[in-house]
Amino acid sequence: MIAGAQPLARTYRSGTLVSRGQRFAWGAKTFVMGVINVTPDSFSGDGTHGDVARAVALARQFEKDGADLLDIGGESSRPGAGPLSPAEECRRVMPALAAIREATHLPISIDTYHAAVAEDALAEGADMVNDIWGLRRDERMARVVARSGAPLIAMHNQRERIFSGDVLGDIAAGFEATLAIAESAGIDRANIIFDPGFGFGWSVPQNLEMLRSLPRLWEFDLPLLLGVSRKSTIGAVTGAAVDERLPGTAAAVTMAIAGGADIVRVHDVRAMVSVTKMADAIVRGWTE
Repeated sequence: MIAGAQPLARTYRSGTLVSRGQRFAWGAKTFVMGVINVTPDSFSGDGTHGDVARAVALARQFEKDGADLLDIGGESSRPGAGPLSPAEECRRVMPALAAIREATHLPISIDTYHAAVAEDALAEGADMVNDIWGLRRDERMARVVARSGAPLIAMHNQRERIFSGDVLGDIAAGFEATLAIAESAGIDRANIIFDPGFGFGWSVPQNLEMLRSLPRLWEFDLPLLLGVSRKSTIGAVTGAAVDERLPGTAAAVTMAIAGGADIVRVHDVRAMVSVTKMADAIVRGWTE
């Protein structure tokens, strides 16, 4: 006789992070992060550059649609995008951040790898820092995060790195380096969220391997964030244009949850809230 069905993902973490009154109980559900790009050149075509009212409306809509937190960024991370100075990044981000802070009660993450931008954003009302270079780009970033006590989303970025032949091995090695920097600066490990960096320096097959192999990262015993929304890998596999990648995003988000994702970073919040509820019911178990 076949034993009773068990959830696909085991309980591999415990603990709760609290930010602006929001409880992130790891393992209980998948949390949804809504992306707000205040850029003129977002790869996904959703940048609100200079239009603060539009950014606020988007934040309010995301909150209504069920987002658990917001991520605001002023520099495009698409391949080939030029870097911004911290001053220009602040000029783009701060007006929208201040207005969104007044308009919503959701925790806000500032998407930046510049310590100066993170410092100003935290003073303006941001609650956490999302560093796509995992503390390895700006040597001051770790100290800024440590002093603030804010949660850190630390991503492994494969750009400018030599591939060893093992996708998850490279991610683990990169994140070990990030954790060493964090520990040296005094960042509380309980405040760290780990993003393996889907789409950052990887080929399509490598991105797909990352999704298939996420359980190998459970050994870090840290919450996982995955940002697969509308990425070029989905376009390569499905042939869909950026604005037609919702089904592919839904499939990738579901696989991320099955692999242990605790947070999914998405553009289409309303649809992905439904996807996470269904995926959670399968993966984590469901009770009426």
